[in-house]
Amino acid sequence: MNNKTRNGPGQRGKKQVRRHKQSVMLVSMVVLLLSAMIFFQSVTLQAKKKEYTRQEEELKNQIAEEKERSKEIEEYEAYVQTDEYVKEIAREKLGLVEEGEILFKPAE
Repeated sequence: MNNKTRNGPGQRGKKQVRRHKQSVMLVSMVVLLLSAMIFFQSVTLQAKKKEYTRQEEELKNQIAEEKERSKEIEEYEAYVQTDEYVKEIAREKLGLVEEGEILFKPAE
């Protein structure tokens, strides 16, 4: 019985130490795997953020261009309602002249 009692607790201790080492190794691997996943997700998110920032700047530029275009349209709309515009169109499209003007046409 002495041999069994000596071998029994000693073997149990070694098994427990081996199991503990395996558990620590397993936990370490899981932590390492999770850390790698978090790192790669971080890199992916940074790339997306950079792309979204670029898109945001592009959209801001488009908004500024459209505001400028809108302003030009409003100015043109105001010009269209003036007498000067009506005279210009009458001359160009209808060939009308004001009193006292002489119209010269090129020979065809």
